[in-house]
Amino acid sequence: MREAGGMRWHVQRSPARARRPLAVLIHGTGASTHSWAALAPLIAQDMNVLSMDLPGHAFTSPVAQGEPTLPSLAQAVGALLAALKLEVDLLIGHSAGAAIAAQMCLDGACTPRRVVSLNGAWFPFAGFPGSFFSPMAKLLALNPFVPQLFAWRAGSDAVIDKLLSATGSKVDPQSRAIYARLLRNPRHAAGALAMMACWDLKPLQARLGQLEVPLQLLVGTQDHMVSPEQARSVHALQPRAEIETLDGLGHLAHEEDASRVWAAIRPHFV
Repeated sequence: MREAGGMRWHVQRSPARARRPLAVLIHGTGASTHSWAALAPLIAQDMNVLSMDLPGHAFTSPVAQGEPTLPSLAQAVGALLAALKLEVDLLIGHSAGAAIAAQMCLDGACTPRRVVSLNGAWFPFAGFPGSFFSPMAKLLALNPFVPQLFAWRAGSDAVIDKLLSATGSKVDPQSRAIYARLLRNPRHAAGALAMMACWDLKPLQARLGQLEVPLQLLVGTQDHMVSPEQARSVHALQPRAEIETLDGLGHLAHEEDASRVWAAIRPHFV
């Protein structure tokens, strides 16, 4: 655990090796560092690796002040990196984590050599996840008992399976069990719902054209949570972005086939 920005962070790091570049991994809404269990060891063969639970998620405390907006989360992660005195070479964000990564670069929190968006959520969720999360997130701002209600609803195996099925990915039993445990935790549910309730991507979309760091968009063709078509919309806003498709993989592509994901990123650093 680390203290930074008035918060207590759960951080995972690979054994540090001198003169190696650093990769920082940012998970998406409702997840935790467990999401990188397959990918992080592969990256660690070539780079130092750091990941963290986002504010209000898993073992990390909520944001110290204000609400978990996109700018405040980007600032919080930047403060963590500053407290650890780390310079980032590669910034990888999954889903909402991709938006946080871009926001960090635009706000000057870090200047990596590359940002990788893994099925980045640059626009609102679609389908069942959107219909399930959005109304609940709005209720959170009005009723402090909503996280318990959310966790209770997520206590249904059918709901867990439907949410994971909506990603278009097939995760192993261990990962499914962790997602179920997270979603059934009222504190974690409160953090995820608060993040969704405060999420506004329009200002970021308006600034994407100003992003100077190379942006690589990895897109799973079977992602039912974030439409693969979003990549084209992002490219229209940031024409220098590179799009690479991952055929047959869903929203949790890095959990399904970490080797393919790293193979798409690795040539830019090794």
